[in-house]
Amino acid sequence: MIPITVVKVGEEEEALVRQVLRSGMLAQGSMVQQFEQHCCEMTGAQHAVAVNNGTTALVVALEALQLQPGDEVVTSPFTFVATLNAILEAGATARFADVRDTDFNLDPDTLPAALTERTRVLLPVHLYGQAAEMTRIAAVADSHQLAIVEDAAQALLSSYRGKCLGTIGHLGCLSFHETKNIISGEGGALLVNDERFTRRAEIIREKGTDRARFFRGEVDKYSWVDIGSSYLPSELIGAFLYAQMEQAEKIIARRRMLFTAYRDALEPLERRGYVRLPVGGDKGSSNGHIFSILTGSLDERTRLIAHLRSKGIHAVFHYVPLHSSPAGTRFGRTAGGMEVTDSISDRLLRLPLYYEMEIDMIHRVAEELEQFYCVKTRSGGESFS
Repeated sequence: MIPITVVKVGEEEEALVRQVLRSGMLAQGSMVQQFEQHCCEMTGAQHAVAVNNGTTALVVALEALQLQPGDEVVTSPFTFVATLNAILEAGATARFADVRDTDFNLDPDTLPAALTERTRVLLPVHLYGQAAEMTRIAAVADSHQLAIVEDAAQALLSSYRGKCLGTIGHLGCLSFHETKNIISGEGGALLVNDERFTRRAEIIREKGTDRARFFRGEVDKYSWVDIGSSYLPSELIGAFLYAQMEQAEKIIARRRMLFTAYRDALEPLERRGYVRLPVGGDKGSSNGHIFSILTGSLDERTRLIAHLRSKGIHAVFHYVPLHSSPAGTRFGRTAGGMEVTDSISDRLLRLPLYYEMEIDMIHRVAEELEQFYCVKTRSGGESFS
């Protein structure tokens, strides 16, 4: 079986975790602080606030903006449910704008219709490590005096015009869930790119206290100063993440290479109109997080999944659009039709991609896709075009 993904854990992670276990400092210590510093150095963020997962990073970002009930956050309907949950937990309302059919990210052309007098935040999602069109999104935000929170959960070390994703908006959110490129089982980080929000983000993470200032020696004792929660990662997570971040460039370089191998192997199918391949990923701007294809229809995708599984290849569809989910219809609002999102959701297929995957596995996947579409053509099926 070629699985959809495999967790990579090496000796470096084991060594640092053992070091923490022997130190007697399991809650929070130097490892979390070193990870935060390393995160800033690698991304160029002004400040990094480590948290226990990517959803928490989104919650802290939105709570740092001090949103009020009824305030609206415009985001994508084609993303993981954590994006919507964070908006609701911060006391705001989600408003969905449609995505582009090229990179599956927010379509800047749909944003003006999504804005109301209650809009406070634009929350673009850099899906699959591909950058949203940040120049145009920032222009909309600037013209309406809106904050930008980047959901860069899948996009560590992806870039847009030379800047790391997560460092372009006021705040950026990273995830280190075991399905991501850089992992710690659970874990996340908030990248703060506007100093107005640094202290408040730290207070929210530290149960509403100014404990972070105390550890830096800025105050002689810490106290409760605002509302917050327990969002800190453990020292074990910090150690694991620090070891992973030390290898981040190597890990992402290999994923980009595998992404390119997929494109090269499947380009003939795209040229003949059977599938559509993802943009980018092999040009250095994307981190090669996920490789997906677009099939011609929902029925075709269903049959293709079954064919690949029969050959020992695990391929899956991805997000059910949030705007049409049971909770999405209750808690979210849509701006116009979501035709592109609905179409992509029906046709997108995610293929296996992970660090230790071998090139011959990619060729095997490509051969089975070729076999499927050759049989489909002989039986009179329609092509993608």
